[in-house]
Amino acid sequence: MGANQTAHTVGPAFYARAGVGLKADHYQAIIQTRPDVGFFEVHAENYMGAGGPPHRYLTAIRERYPLSLHGVGLSIGADRPLDTDHLQRLRALNDRYEPVLFSEHLAWSSHGNGYLDDLLPIPYTTEALCHVCRHIDQVQAAMGRQMLLENPATYLWFVESTWRETDFIREIARRTGCALLLDVNNVHVACVNQQWSALDYLNDFPLGDVRQIHLAGHTRQTDERGRPLLIDSHDQCVDERVWELFRLVIRRTGPMPTLIERDANIPAWPELLAEAMMAEAQMTLSTAQERSHGKSG
Repeated sequence: MGANQTAHTVGPAFYARAGVGLKADHYQAIIQTRPDVGFFEVHAENYMGAGGPPHRYLTAIRERYPLSLHGVGLSIGADRPLDTDHLQRLRALNDRYEPVLFSEHLAWSSHGNGYLDDLLPIPYTTEALCHVCRHIDQVQAAMGRQMLLENPATYLWFVESTWRETDFIREIARRTGCALLLDVNNVHVACVNQQWSALDYLNDFPLGDVRQIHLAGHTRQTDERGRPLLIDSHDQCVDERVWELFRLVIRRTGPMPTLIERDANIPAWPELLAEAMMAEAQMTLSTAQERSHGKSG
């Protein structure tokens, strides 16, 4: 039986809600308190087993909340064929839980028969573009649904690159019909690390193709020259600069599903819920301001 046969029905309000990444630490608190949160997101690879406690909890939560499925292991940018067994497991998860959104990263994490515990960047060349598009076409055909592609957090720039990142992502969406997941923290991290302007980046980003937003924290370090170096660690609260960029984005896009990510240094459930509520409050305020501006105009 598909999860949608008993699961929470998604209405238009979903698209103006904030969600939280689901962690085992919070299973009991969520089931017992039934918080007013828009949705939950899970990393697909954590639920690729056939059963057990993770699926029991996820099934119970899916019955009450919309779900977003976020893959971290497809290795879309790898110079090797996609793992067909992995694709089959992803398809089974999509069929089982029927998430509202399904996303993956513009990155690679495999080489030969090995998998690396990181999401690594790719050069922005026409050859790489064609390679990524073929993989996304394969994924969307295998899933029978649209995929969202997430912009990367990067720490370096390849001398081989001939495309700007925003143009590269725009062309992927145009060729494949995939939608985009805009990770605002990744924008901030990449722009600080590579000394780009975050405002210029967002002004050039294809916001019309964005269907979901991610917000997360990062760690501050310095490189060998003493320059700021941000690490996309997901182990801190959302930084104020990321909130500022988020407000700028939603003034242009309007409200959309926004996720609070936390993958390490997991806090108590109320702290994450408070950040989700802050994101919703920002979306509500932005909508009210736009309506007021429209009336005054």
